[in-house]
Amino acid sequence: MNRRHFLRSVAAVSAVGLAEIAPWQAVSALASEVDNFVRGPAIKDHPLRQLSKHVWMIYSPDGFPTPENQGMMCNLTFIDTPKGLVAVDTGASVQIGEMAIRQIKKTLNKPVIAIINTHYHGDHFLGNQAFVEAYGDLPIHAHAGTIKEIAGMQGNMWRTLMEQWTNQATVGTRIVAPNIAVDHGQELKFGDVTLRLHHYGKAHTPYDICVEVVGDKLTCIGDVAMDRRIANMDDGSYAGSLKAYELLEKNAASTIWLPGHGEPGAGVLAWNRGMFEGIYESCIKAVEAGQPMDAAKALVLKDARITSRAKDTKGFESNIGKYVSLAYLEAEAAAF
Repeated sequence: MNRRHFLRSVAAVSAVGLAEIAPWQAVSALASEVDNFVRGPAIKDHPLRQLSKHVWMIYSPDGFPTPENQGMMCNLTFIDTPKGLVAVDTGASVQIGEMAIRQIKKTLNKPVIAIINTHYHGDHFLGNQAFVEAYGDLPIHAHAGTIKEIAGMQGNMWRTLMEQWTNQATVGTRIVAPNIAVDHGQELKFGDVTLRLHHYGKAHTPYDICVEVVGDKLTCIGDVAMDRRIANMDDGSYAGSLKAYELLEKNAASTIWLPGHGEPGAGVLAWNRGMFEGIYESCIKAVEAGQPMDAAKALVLKDARITSRAKDTKGFESNIGKYVSLAYLEAEAAAF
């Protein structure tokens, strides 16, 4: 039965049972019924990989959502503690969250006891639903600004966008917003495992939380930096990101930087620093010289830091114009 026929059947059956209740109750009940039973297909399994003593990840090979990958575009992280597992970001759909739960049950066989959402972009929080359905009400930690955005416009916007980008593969996902506000310097302790939280102002978004696994020399950086992909900077700041890299290196002292997109490693921040400096510093030069945005783009494309990275950067050709324009506007604003 396809989705359209299923919806017709649900509507027909529900109309009989709901005929004697108020119209608003009927609509609410039907919406709940449809949400519970109409879902996109299950996503294929992606294996867990151990990165350090306490940290495991499910790697996403793709950086952008498509119908083929069903929105699987973000790395999912699980921190193994004596109390249970802490999930850092949960994926772009309930289906991705359910896939992750299958993997941790096979490999770790521990319950998830808490979630941390690094920021409010949908590929990092829309999987929350699966974990709450599997493990009950969970503490879901995020910056207060992230909680407000997910509970507001960003939550519904990202759910709709994911359905569009994946040709409805993520349908059935509902928004489960974080419920505990956290901020810079806070520590979450789970037995002998301590998670130290870092927030250095506007970077990828105004409210990014990075999660240092103290003792493992590993920090989950969300989308503050990515591996061979330019982060979406629509909500961010180049200058703020460069500041965040400096402070993370100083205060988190990690040998593994685990990004939301791409492979973890020691050089993730350094790679992003070179890319962002090449873009932003070129735009500053253009602004100071009174040159237009086209001239700034030409400077960017000639910069050695950009030419050395362009070939290996996912989506470079299709996105570099947009990222230069954002950097140019930021450089203009900084000049006044």
